[in-house]
Amino acid sequence: MNGTEDDGGNLLGHVLLPVAHEDDAAASARALRPYRPDHVTALHVVEKGGGVPDKTPVEQSEALAADAYAAVRAVFPDADDHTAYARDVVDAIFDAADEVGATAIAFRSRGGNRLMQFLSGDRSLKLVTQADRPVIALPRDDAGE
Repeated sequence: MNGTEDDGGNLLGHVLLPVAHEDDAAASARALRPYRPDHVTALHVVEKGGGVPDKTPVEQSEALAADAYAAVRAVFPDADDHTAYARDVVDAIFDAADEVGATAIAFRSRGGNRLMQFLSGDRSLKLVTQADRPVIALPRDDAGE
């Protein structure tokens, strides 16, 4: 289902904002702020190991998520939060967008060199090429980070 139908085609009616940690969340929220979305839901995906130990203990992941949500709320006080647990981060983003009825997904590329992009499966590419709703690539302010 594409969330744009529920909001009369308003691209920024309900933006899903995936965040990795507190600093990323603060920078992502600041980058989104000038576009004045009607509603924001911050998403943190806890990566599950799938037969191997998880990257971080659940308690630590939940604390990271709470800090990230607080950083988003410093910019968007009425923002909702959504935590997903999955092996595939991008698929979790797509599922969360459906669950919350997002009209668009906004993200900041986390950068990295070509090797890191190759090893991570270039999530940004998958996000923008396989989404069923608009995906907004927010500008990076590397000078302020």
